[in-house]
Amino acid sequence: MIKFIQLSTILVLLTAAGCTKFDDKYYVDPNNPSKASGTQLIANAQLFLPSMSSNAYGPLYPQYLSLTTFTDNSRYMTTNFNFADWYTGPMMDLQTALTNPLDANEGPVENQVAVARVLKAYFMWFLTDRWGDLPYSDAFQRLNKIAPKYDRQQAIYDSMFNLLTTANDAFTLTNGAIKNDIVYNGDMGKWKRFGNTIHMLMALRLSKVDPEKGKIEFVKALSGGIMTANTDNLFFPHLADQSMENYWYNSFTRLGREWYALSKPLVDYMQPLNDPRLPVFGNKNKDGNYVGLEYGKAVPNANDIPGISLLSSGLRQQNSPVYLTTYAQALFAKAEATKLGWIPGGEAEAKTNYDEAIRQSILMWTGSDAGYAAFILQPSVIYNPATALRQIAYQRWVHLFLNGYEAWAEWRRTGFPTLTAPAGANDGKIPRREGYPAVEAQINKTNYDAAVTAFPYGGSDGLNARVWWDKP
Repeated sequence: MIKFIQLSTILVLLTAAGCTKFDDKYYVDPNNPSKASGTQLIANAQLFLPSMSSNAYGPLYPQYLSLTTFTDNSRYMTTNFNFADWYTGPMMDLQTALTNPLDANEGPVENQVAVARVLKAYFMWFLTDRWGDLPYSDAFQRLNKIAPKYDRQQAIYDSMFNLLTTANDAFTLTNGAIKNDIVYNGDMGKWKRFGNTIHMLMALRLSKVDPEKGKIEFVKALSGGIMTANTDNLFFPHLADQSMENYWYNSFTRLGREWYALSKPLVDYMQPLNDPRLPVFGNKNKDGNYVGLEYGKAVPNANDIPGISLLSSGLRQQNSPVYLTTYAQALFAKAEATKLGWIPGGEAEAKTNYDEAIRQSILMWTGSDAGYAAFILQPSVIYNPATALRQIAYQRWVHLFLNGYEAWAEWRRTGFPTLTAPAGANDGKIPRREGYPAVEAQINKTNYDAAVTAFPYGGSDGLNARVWWDKP
């Protein structure tokens, strides 16, 4: 039986988002419904969104944060990671919505299905970029496939592109709102633009491994209509309520763990540029300065804390939002695609998108673009055709702060920013994937062995093999 998160949690979130109540059918026996509640399943899946960014590992791979104590995570001591909760949680919720009759009283059924398709692609993108090949086509046939095969990542990407194309074509925008939508409050225009935006970002992942396919999908997504303003950003709206509070608030305030500081690589890049986002990212130290902490210290020292910049108090309030996919990301992608020759406009168009991406990033993080004019004229920031791909990658890295798994994927794809592994950690290598759950080699051995044998560039199941799109 599918395990649902407490209805009260969803109710609180939806009230904050402006919804007034659930449909009466939510109070019918949930174990024997005549139709699946598509919008409740979608809302339940949405509750997993902040964990895509807010977690103990993601922000470490791209070296946004350094640990002040218990530094094993930043030294890559964990090799195998569990994916089961993602399948039994949001993925199964969405699959249920996609394979059962839905109630039109909760909004147009075609829109419920389209949103479920978008979210299924979004969660699967997050998963496959961490592990590579994964159970997919067999993953939801629980009664018949207790040991599902692993689909190749290339096939998963093709399926995600198809899901998003189908969703884009199906959205009804006139009188199209659906109920119980936590993140976009039923706005189908925003869902459509979000779906096309992640389609475009997925396409850019193929820049090394299959640029021809990447270009086709990128142009298709762009023509479908992408995000046009920060008001389109996908973010999770945490609440000033213990049942739905920000992960970093729980860590710092509720648990009293001052474990996370800005990393030295991040501060050393941002501070010389007088980046207006730095005061938003971190607190000043005892001397009133911004100081990053060495990443991955072999011997942590709690006495470092007064002299370094901890993660900003403003980003760890109980109700601090979690940014996931944003307008600035779309603009950085367009700038890069222009440089790659995927879309027209040449250097002028690339510069326009790059400049505007930085402006929108500063606006999103600081609430104002007042610092933009001076920042964009910094010698290493001002657009330079000869170094533009590097500049785009570095500024995207800054913009994606805390959204670690996404930033890590972009680091693997582009090679920027220039980062080094801590001395003595993982043979001096920054991880390029996460290892499969250790239990898979026991309970799904045949399919697990086949997946490891099929690694596209060789290697063993661990941190150093590469996923399909991460072509050497």
